[in-house]
Parts: sequence; structure tokens; C-alpha cells
Amino acid sequence: MSIVAVAGATGYIGGRLVPLLLDAGHTVRVLTRDKSKLRDVPWSDTVEVVEGSLEDPATADALCQGTDIVYYLVHSMSGGGRSVQDFAKIERLCAINVGKASRESGVERLVYLSGLHPQGELSKHLSSRKEVGEILLASGTPTTVLQAGLVIGSGSASFEMVRHLTDVLPVMPAPRWVLNKVQPIAIRDALHYLLESAGLPKKLNRTFDIGGPQVLTYAEMMCSYAEAAGFRRPVVIPLPVLTPWLAAQWVNLVTPVPRALAVPLVQSLQHDCVAQERDIERYIQAPEGGLTPYKRSVELALAKIEADDVLTTWATAHAISAPAEPLPSDPDWAGLTVFTDERKKETAAPPEKVWDVIEGIGGQHGYYSMPLAWSVRGWMDKLAGGVGLARGRRSPTSLQLNDTVDWWRVEKLERGQLLRLRAEMIVPGRAWLEFEVTPAPGTTGGSIFRQRAIFIPRGLSGRLYWLGVLPFHGIIFKSMANRITATAGTPD
Repeated sequence: MSIVAVAGATGYIGGRLVPLLLDAGHTVRVLTRDKSKLRDVPWSDTVEVVEGSLEDPATADALCQGTDIVYYLVHSMSGGGRSVQDFAKIERLCAINVGKASRESGVERLVYLSGLHPQGELSKHLSSRKEVGEILLASGTPTTVLQAGLVIGSGSASFEMVRHLTDVLPVMPAPRWVLNKVQPIAIRDALHYLLESAGLPKKLNRTFDIGGPQVLTYAEMMCSYAEAAGFRRPVVIPLPVLTPWLAAQWVNLVTPVPRALAVPLVQSLQHDCVAQERDIERYIQAPEGGLTPYKRSVELALAKIEADDVLTTWATAHAISAPAEPLPSDPDWAGLTVFTDERKKETAAPPEKVWDVIEGIGGQHGYYSMPLAWSVRGWMDKLAGGVGLARGRRSPTSLQLNDTVDWWRVEKLERGQLLRLRAEMIVPGRAWLEFEVTPAPGTTGGSIFRQRAIFIPRGLSGRLYWLGVLPFHGIIFKSMANRITATAGTPD
């Protein structure tokens, strides 16, 4: 197998490509500006890490030296606070440095992922990506430039924009580019072409357009996303008065996509992005089962973003098992919208005492804070057709997995340590209440108590619901944590 280098290993594409290269038996070297970004990545101990910037020729030399294939995946839609002109200049410099280093090091192939684009005038960021491809193609090292449209997967900036706009807005005033045509590609298919590019004929030096099996408008993408996510199809109203700049501010306001990313992203959506040729099929077979339809790619992106991804641990690091799933190195704004209320208290009570209180929660013991407020919420749920608080508990002192606790159900139970309750009340989203107790370090008999409320909203109503109850959370959940630890410390 080959020695492969990946520039941009902490990016959206690179972070998903590296484990596939490792699985294929390649020896992998990765480049990152900051090693700490790889700390929680599952494969970080199985690769060689080069730290630095490709603006420095010495870093490019270190990346290319002794490697057979170099994947050039360095690109950010955001200039990191720089002007577009400065950013394009830096992109140009990095490409020149890698091209020179690859030629002098005898690299057999460069592989670069660029963007689908029409002929003629392009946005400044698409122009920069196109120029980088041209520099690498002229470097003297055989180069494959894969030109892809919107990549569909959790963490992809384009997909996140579609996701959050559709989740929040049942009626969507939008710029006229929502009627432009685009050929989205599933992340798994884009990775397939990238991975197989390592085996292309040695002298091949050209661009290839890659895309999924469908050509859609952005409006059609949003409607299809809504169907896959279980929402009503949004009403999309194209407005000619929304300039790219105004549209970017709108995207930034409605979604968590940062403004520095929204502006160049929206500017790049002004053009049709459709494959002009399918020559890649002469060299690389389509993935087994064929290219992924758009709706299916959305379903794959949404499938693994379930409760366990945000609830498994109190930390954020977790491994992935499929390309469409989140990575620890993905940006904070990527993935599901998740609201949390977290409390932590240290108590002199031993862990077993704290656990006894946790395991007895609900039923006759209540929730240790504002019992009238809990009762009112229970009545409201019952009136709306929900289960209310009347179900109580099977046992007042002990729980089993799948037991009911009023309107909760025991979803996870690690006796003596962790209890997770899943809400079965009527609520516009999904909700959990989780408790954990661990021995306090450096003490004899003390404990650390952690309490976490988690809410994943469904559409606009879910977000409004959370905002509506947020003022009460500061009182209810703070009081709950205080009373649970105080009760645990009370002598029998």
C-alpha cells in the first residue's frame, strides 16, 4: 500500500477520509495547524502528524517528503478575518508551495477537491478554488481535481445551511438563487471518488466533475430535506430584492452558520452547479449500489444524529462509524440544535447516598423543586392528551431499565452512577433528564453530582418552546440540584 499525506485532516472532508485510507491499508501522514484539534479523533494515534502551515515551504516539504499520494483538502470558505483578496493570495501561495514540494519529492499524485462551477464569471471564493486546481495541475506532479457541488452530510456547511433554514422556517422568503440548479453529492460518494483517485493511471492530469444522480433546485432540496426530516414542506418564496449580501445576513440570523462563512457560501450559490461531464466513470466505478439519491443522503445524514450522540457522555468526544455522522473536529455550529441546562455540585455525602436520592426521584418523592410547577405542567400535558404525572413508579426506591417514572421512561441505568430519563410528555422535540454521581477526587467519602436537562427541538415550535420555559429553568433545575445533594447529606 501507499504512503499517503492529507493536508486538511481536521476539515470536514479530510477528517472523514483519513479513517478510510487507514482501513484501506495505507500509511497516513496528516497536516494540521494545531495538533490539539486531533486530540479526540479516534484515529489520531495511528497517523504521523505534521504541524504547521502550508504558507511555509518547509511545512509543505515535510508533508510531501517520502509520500506517494498527497490529498490537498485545504480550503475554508471563511478567510479567518482576512479580506477575500488576502485569502486568495494565501490560497495561491499554499498551492504553489505544495506543487513545488510534491514535484521535488517525487510524489506520484496530487488529489484536490474543488467545486463544480459553470464557465464565465465566478464568485471570488469559487475563483480561488478554481485557481488552486489550475496551479496544482501545472505543478509537474500528476494531479486529479475532483469538482463537486454541495456535499450532503452532517457538518457540511452547505448541508447545515439547508438543514437549519428548513428546520426553522415553515415559510421561507429566499433570494432568487433558490431556483438555481445544483447537483448535490452524498459525502459517502464524494469520499468514494477521493479514495479511489489514489489508484488512477500515473500520467493522468485533469479535472473531473462529480455529482449525485439528481439535478435539483435549492428550493427542491429544502422541500426534500423537510420530507426526510418529517417536516411539512416549506413554502419557499423567491424575492428579487434579496441581494447576496442581504441573503448572507439572513442566513446568519436564522441559522448558526457564522457570518464569515455565510457570506462566501451564499455568494458561491449564485451559479448553477451541475456536472458538465461524467468522464470519472471511465476510471472509477460508481459506489456499490450506485450513487446515493439526494433524499437518501439526507436520511443518512440525519439517521445517526440521535440522542446517544449528545447524551452518551458528559464530554463531547465520541467515535464515528459512518461518514455522514458528526466528528469531534466538526465546528460547534454543525449538527443538531441541542439545548442543555447543566448543573454540578460537590457534596460531602458519599456517592451511595446521593445515588439513593437519584434512584428515588419522581413518584411520591417528586422532583425536589417547585412541586406546584411540576403538577401544573403535568395537568397541562394530560389536557393535551399526554400521559401527565399520574403513572407514578413501579417501586418507590429502585428502578429497572425501561421503567416509567411519571412522564419519563428509564432509558439508561448504570446503577450507582448514572440515570437517564427520556420524556414521554407532549413536547415539540425530544427531552431527557440525566443524573450522574462520582466520587469526589481528593476526598474521603465526598461526591460530585451532575445534572443535565437536554432538549432537541423540532422545528420552529421547539425553539419557541425552549425559549418560553428558559426563564423557569434557572429556578427549577438549580433548586433540584441543591435539594438532591442536601437530601443526600441529611442523616437517616
